[in-house]
Amino acid sequence: MPKYYKLIADNRKAFFDYHIYDKYKAGIALSGSEVKSLRLGRVNLNDSFGRVENGELFLYNMHITPYAKSRSTEEDAARNRKLLLKSGELRKLIGKSAEKGMTIVPIKLYFDGDWAKVDIALAKAKRKYEKRESIRKRETDREVKRILGKHD
Repeated sequence: MPKYYKLIADNRKAFFDYHIYDKYKAGIALSGSEVKSLRLGRVNLNDSFGRVENGELFLYNMHITPYAKSRSTEEDAARNRKLLLKSGELRKLIGKSAEKGMTIVPIKLYFDGDWAKVDIALAKAKRKYEKRESIRKRETDREVKRILGKHD
């Protein structure tokens, strides 16, 4: 069977709010109705983050809207979901995330073949002046492109 890649959601705000260092590809432990909701694109990655508990990695605040035709109604839309990584990657991530100021943020959620995957990144929060600097740089780049576009 051919493999395919289908983007479900991405967290563009993470690139604005954080300095991204290392990226990892992880699987997610989901129920069947959650997978159906993902296929419909009913997920929100904003304000979600990863946390290590008892040597396992969990994703917090990822909101998956319950599937409308599901029989089970007691599912929590914002429950903590376990992320599945290789043991070596998990140990490396645990060690680096323990450093001061480092956090784990999801970058994008997608289907790789039939499996739901999430790209997570080790990140450090930007300060307010760094965010203003990136806005300023983006505006000047846009202005330069606009000016060059008129003269070509």
